[in-house]
Amino acid sequence: MATHTEQQPVGQLVNQLSEQVTTLVRDELTLARMEMVEKGKRAGTGAGLLGGAGVIALYGLAALFVTIGALLALILPVWAAALIVTVVLFAAAGVAALIGKNQVKRAVPPEPIEAMESGKRDVEAVKAAFQEGRRS
Repeated sequence: MATHTEQQPVGQLVNQLSEQVTTLVRDELTLARMEMVEKGKRAGTGAGLLGGAGVIALYGLAALFVTIGALLALILPVWAAALIVTVVLFAAAGVAALIGKNQVKRAVPPEPIEAMESGKRDVEAVKAAFQEGRRS
C-alpha cells in the first residue's frame, strides 16, 4: 500500500518542505520577538527601580556626610568640620576619576577584537573545507 508522500512528485515535496521551513522560521522569529519584548519591559521596569534606588541611596549618602560634619562640629569649629568633609569628598572623587579614566583607557578601542578574530578563523575554516570538498 503506497503512502501519501510516495504519490507526490519530489518537486512538490521539496516545495512543501520549503514552505513549511519558511513558516516554521517565521513563527520562531515571531515567538522570539514577543519574548524579547516582554523581557525588555521587565528590564525597563527593573532599571527604573534601580535608578530610583540609586537616587535614594545618594540622598542617604549626602545625609551621612552632613551627619559626619555635624559630629566633627562638636569638637571643631563648624567651618573646619565642613572643610574636612569637603576635602575628603573631593579627594575620593579624584581617586574615582583616575580609576575610571584608566578603565576607559583599557576599554578602547571599542571593537570586539576577540570575536572578530574568531569570525576570521571560522571563515578560513569554511573556505578550507569548501576547497577540500572541491578537490574530492
